[in-house]
Amino acid sequence: MQDQNVHLFDARGVAKRFRHAAIFGALEQLHRGEVMRFVNDHEPMPLLQQIRQRYQDQIEIVAISQQPGEVVFDFLVFPSATDEESAPPSTGGCGGGSGGCGCSGH
Repeated sequence: MQDQNVHLFDARGVAKRFRHAAIFGALEQLHRGEVMRFVNDHEPMPLLQQIRQRYQDQIEIVAISQQPGEVVFDFLVFPSATDEESAPPSTGGCGGGSGGCGCSGH
């Protein structure tokens, strides 16, 4: 049984030209403490770099498995110290928009 706070995102089923937009859209919808389990057919080094730059310390990237044709990473969502103090508890998502993560300047 899968943890309710872990949400699967299998990028192998998403057209390549839509993948990054879909991944960032999915990350924006996560609530604090949730995890997006990301599955891909190759190690997405440019994507991982973009996530690190965009979200900085608010998303932790954990390599789960790296097999040929299937790599798995968990993206764990954390609030920053200032978000924890200032964001209302009812805000969802990574904090983009009104949650305060500063990830995309909404």
